[in-house]
Amino acid sequence: MGRPKVLEKSARVAVNADGRLRLAVVADTHSAPHPSAARNLRLRSPDAILHAGDIGDLSVLDTLSAIAPLYAVRGNIDVRAPDLPDLLNLDIVSGNATVLRILLMHIGVEGPRLRADAGRLARSHEASLVVCGHSHVPLVARDGDIWVFNPGSVGPRRFRLPILFGTIDVTPTAVRLEHFDAETGEVWTPASVPPARSRLQGR
Repeated sequence: MGRPKVLEKSARVAVNADGRLRLAVVADTHSAPHPSAARNLRLRSPDAILHAGDIGDLSVLDTLSAIAPLYAVRGNIDVRAPDLPDLLNLDIVSGNATVLRILLMHIGVEGPRLRADAGRLARSHEASLVVCGHSHVPLVARDGDIWVFNPGSVGPRRFRLPILFGTIDVTPTAVRLEHFDAETGEVWTPASVPPARSRLQGR
């Protein structure tokens, strides 16, 4: 039996009238997101939520979609379902202009680096930001012209890794990537490194 065909979808999300948009990002819920995660996600007032896979029980998606419109991809533990693509090409738009193109996938990094296959996919889709999960390790990195964002896991703790979610804040002049502690809702930074702020442009 051959490898199942990769299911790919596209979507568009428009910025608000002031040119701003907030996306909350979660990954690796494994059927059991932290009990405080939904409350703290709601407090961030996201315009939409991205789930980067390893959802587990699909009822997790119902909880998230009650907070904000939800866009999710399938992880390696997840069932195959028509509404759950392996890849999502997400355009953030202002009018007819693409402000930011995001490639949402589950497995995108190897250590602190973008995987070669993920990089090829991102470039073929003309994406400037790859959002992924799988490793449970929070990451903000850059690989040439492509930024990479892993929100970390908001599900059961693995080893001593933190339990986190992320946000992507789009403004008229920049895109800000941040991590938040799922239990406390406070900004999380490794060794007090400032959150990433960069001008990511759509192609």
